[in-house]
Amino acid sequence: MALAIPKEGVVERLRRRWMASEGAPVLYNLGVRGDGVRHVAQRLEDEFRHRGEIRHRLPEVAILSVGLNDSARVGKLNGRNLTAFEDFEFEVANLLDRAYELGSVLVVGMTPVDETSMPFANCLYYNHADQQRYAHAMRSACQARHIPYLDVLNRWVDRGESWWRSRLCQDGLHPNSLGYQALLQDFLEWQE
Repeated sequence: MALAIPKEGVVERLRRRWMASEGAPVLYNLGVRGDGVRHVAQRLEDEFRHRGEIRHRLPEVAILSVGLNDSARVGKLNGRNLTAFEDFEFEVANLLDRAYELGSVLVVGMTPVDETSMPFANCLYYNHADQQRYAHAMRSACQARHIPYLDVLNRWVDRGESWWRSRLCQDGLHPNSLGYQALLQDFLEWQE
């Protein structure tokens, strides 16, 4: 069964919003579904240095979002995490240090998942307890490096379960159109 995931995520919505503005940033969505922190770290420098029409100019900022895929449990509700928590902490520190060496960094946290829709892809179990743990590790790593962190998970949870559930696709994992619009608004209103 194919997922009905909106074609316009946050990056595309930002790009369309800003593209008519003079001096607007050039945006590229470098997200790859299913990538964990290790995958992003492996691609980081090459993507950063060799992307798009501004090849002779480094990007001014990298916006990263990792952790959700890493937090999934494999095979069963109490299975191992896709990325062991201790490995995630190490990999996040490495990713943020490397990204910071390249330029400015912002980190956008994960959205909550609907645990009742699990398993995803018949084998991945996401849950709020693991999400909170992985999000806390990311937030702490950002704070230690003075990297701005948008805590989407807690923002959405604070708005109430019916609110955030109505912003997820039927798979319980990906934002729907309302969800991507909410992420865009959170990003635009973000005050550090």
